[in-house]
Parts: sequence; structure tokens; C-alpha cells
Amino acid sequence: MADSLDLDAYLERIHWDGAADATLETLTTLLDAHMSRIPFENLDVLLGRPVRLDLKGLQDKLVRAHRGGYCFEHATLFAAVLEAFGFRPARHSARVTLYEPRTVSSRTHMFLTVSIRHERFVVDPGFGMLAPRLPIPLVDGAGSRRDTSHWMVRDAGHWLLRAQRGEKVIDAWASTLESDNPGDFKIANHYTATHPDSSFVNRIMLRALAPNGFVTVLNRDVTVWRDNTPHPAQLADRSALRALLREHFGFDLPEIDQLRVPSIPEWE
Repeated sequence: MADSLDLDAYLERIHWDGAADATLETLTTLLDAHMSRIPFENLDVLLGRPVRLDLKGLQDKLVRAHRGGYCFEHATLFAAVLEAFGFRPARHSARVTLYEPRTVSSRTHMFLTVSIRHERFVVDPGFGMLAPRLPIPLVDGAGSRRDTSHWMVRDAGHWLLRAQRGEKVIDAWASTLESDNPGDFKIANHYTATHPDSSFVNRIMLRALAPNGFVTVLNRDVTVWRDNTPHPAQLADRSALRALLREHFGFDLPEIDQLRVPSIPEWE
């Protein structure tokens, strides 16, 4: 996949000009730059468009059109970039446990692990509002070297990603860390983008990072975080959403008038 990657265009997109070596520092700065410039969003799903996972389609959308995407798009593109740098990322699926236990949840999330020297790190640029901005050591109960808001926990045959939000500890997802095949992600992506029970089909979910905070959108609820202070607001209509995308997400989407959101009945 890395053979057809336009690495120069990608690096320009994320504003990154660091050393091209397979070190932890490179992995860390690449991940932060990727997440800072390429937002999390599910708008194509709500527009009834197919979510492409081929490298050309990913670059057309996330790089050239300055759009964002969700986990399968972020992880697939970032894995190709890492391979171009000499890393050997492994691709995994996980059961999201935010809303239901792993005994019920399906494998509908994609993330990566990367081994550097004698250490292994979880890299998860596409987990939306709870995505860790730094590689997380695959060590039971250990936080990352610079960020204690996420850590991994061993539970029987699973690894859990845990996140700290204020006083609350959240189990984000669970994985056996099997290496999955491309076809596994195609199937999971198809379900996520088309099945009527999928969260991505039913609601708007957006996140964009900024130098001093971030912006999240869940349906009409908007929260702009600046210096750890939330500033909540509500979207009045589709035109307000379009303006928000231009201001905080770095792209315009004229087709927003065609957006269909089942959990916002008046927008149907």
C-alpha cells in the first residue's frame, strides 16, 4: 500500500517536516500532527456515500479534499504512512465498550500497534472524542510517557483501552490483539457505514483538535474546549453546521443540505 502513497502530499497536509526515521519520537510527532490536521467525522455516512478504504480514495478525501473520516479511514491511511517510514504496523479490530459490554459489542473499531525496539505501542488516531493523541505503551496499567489520560489494561484474553475524563474512568474498547485481514475491515466498515443499528448511521459525530483545545459535535450539541474550559452551544440548523465545519474543521461541505440524521427528526 505504501508504494502508491503520495507521502509528500500527506506530510504537507499535516504540516510535518520531522526526521524520516522509525523512532518513537517520529511515531509520536506524526500521530500528533495527523490528529491535529485530519479531523474525525462521519458525514459521508449521513450523506449516503460509500466509505472507501482503498489508498487512492483515502488520499482523495482526507488529504486532497482536506476532509476527515472515522476509524477505518484514519487507521488505514496512517498505517500506510508508517510503512513508508519503515515501521511495521499491525492492524487490529476492537469491540467498542462505551455503551455495551464486550460480550455484546461487535468488532467495529480499527486501530494499530507498532513495535519499536523492545516496546510495543497502541496507536489509535480514529477513535473520535476519546482518541489518545500519543502512542500508548502496551503494558498493563501503564500510562504513556507524556500523557496519563489513556492506558492499557490486561483482562483475561483481552487488552482494554482506558481513558480518564475528569473524575471518570472509561473502558473505551477491548481487543484480543489478533492481526486482522483487509477483508475483516471491509466487512466491519460496511456494517458501520450502512446498517440501521450503527451509531454512525444515526447521529452526527465530529471532533477536531486545535492548538489550545478541541471541538466536539454530537448531533446538535457542540462543545468548544479552550484551555480545558468547555463552551457548549447548539446547532440551529444545517447551515450552522456548515459554518462550523468551515471555522473549526477546515473544509466546506455544500452538500450539507442533503444530510439525513435519523436522531434529529426535523432534519429528515
